[in-house]
Amino acid sequence: MSHALQRIDDTRDALIGALAERDWDTIGELDLGCRAAIDEVLSEVPVDESVLREKLESLLVVYQQLLEVTTGERQAIFEEMSQINQAKNASKVYHLFG
Repeated sequence: MSHALQRIDDTRDALIGALAERDWDTIGELDLGCRAAIDEVLSEVPVDESVLREKLESLLVVYQQLLEVTTGERQAIFEEMSQINQAKNASKVYHLFG
């Protein structure tokens, strides 16, 4: 296995760990490293396409999980901000008539 393919595997495993910890800074760094590893493996000649496809498909599964989690996190933040705004508005009304 080429060094770049191994980096893709290592990055995928690290992304899974960072996702479990919700370590967004590490996920951002790993994403950049993953892009570099993919560029590297695509520039290698010859490339075993079946192995590359397998690696990229397993990486795609992790990125789909990341998207699901980040969408959920974003929704939770939106709901929390909505509750805060409702509480602020209720407080203003209370002080206005209180």
